[in-house]
Amino acid sequence: MDEAGFGPMLGPLCVGMTALRVHEWDPESGAPDVWSLLAPEVCRTAKDAKGGRLAVADSKALKGSNTLKTRHPLRHLERAVLAFAGTMGWELADDHALRAQTGTALEDCAWQRGEPIELPLDWSQGERSIAVNVMHKAFERVGIEVLDLRCRAIGVGEFNRVVERSGSKGAATELALVEHMARIRERWGGDDHVRVVCDRQSGRLDYRDLMRRVWGSGVEELERSNRVSRYRVGERVGVQFVPEAEDAHFPVALASMLAKLMRELAMIRFNRYWAARVPELKPTAGYVQDARRWLDDAGDAVSADDRRAMVRIA
Repeated sequence: MDEAGFGPMLGPLCVGMTALRVHEWDPESGAPDVWSLLAPEVCRTAKDAKGGRLAVADSKALKGSNTLKTRHPLRHLERAVLAFAGTMGWELADDHALRAQTGTALEDCAWQRGEPIELPLDWSQGERSIAVNVMHKAFERVGIEVLDLRCRAIGVGEFNRVVERSGSKGAATELALVEHMARIRERWGGDDHVRVVCDRQSGRLDYRDLMRRVWGSGVEELERSNRVSRYRVGERVGVQFVPEAEDAHFPVALASMLAKLMRELAMIRFNRYWAARVPELKPTAGYVQDARRWLDDAGDAVSADDRRAMVRIA
């Protein structure tokens, strides 16, 4: 699990979750290195993503600049996400379909409605089909399958309500983590050996309350340090909160990419809506400094009610 959009002023907070099954995994041997297992087909950098290889890494490293002219800034994010989704048989012609499959419900506001955004953005359907077939064969070769891709989008209204109630914007991320873990518990918390890895939330070390909200009283804390916060539930479920987890754990990197892709698609909708009303308005990614510029530029075109609905309080 990993998030995208914790710090912006505009747009949703998105928390991604990916689940992979590694059939020959020995729980006693530590985390499987999926990058090594899939080395011929995947890589860690945009530079190495050539000849059909898919880059899987922290979304911040793979998201291109919005000023790029030669390719779409979401090129690498969508390629990996759509290819891995395709191995589950998902047909994804647009962002509506992607949101439906990943359970990503956007806030019901005017700037998140409108016509679907066609997918892929920077890839043909034929190229995507080839990538899906390549990954199918790779998964069969090494005994891996993608079980789930989920994203919880927390819109500005919900985000502000959580912050007002709790006094912390970290509670918004926790809300999504609890929902994702509850899904894991329900689907795989029985006979499977389950390893859950979450990117650590800022400097937080203690996750006992969060764990108990999902797993009940049978949570055992194994370690709480700057290196890792580690918990066990029974003999088959282990949960870790690790700093920069996306650099060490393939599923966390993929979750980061999914969360970032879903947030960026939401911001494309946001900018499309307002550009239709203020044609000279330069798009925004929603981060604080540029969001303030955007709000100044939008002026009276954005009503006071709209501003209250779209601006985070923290």
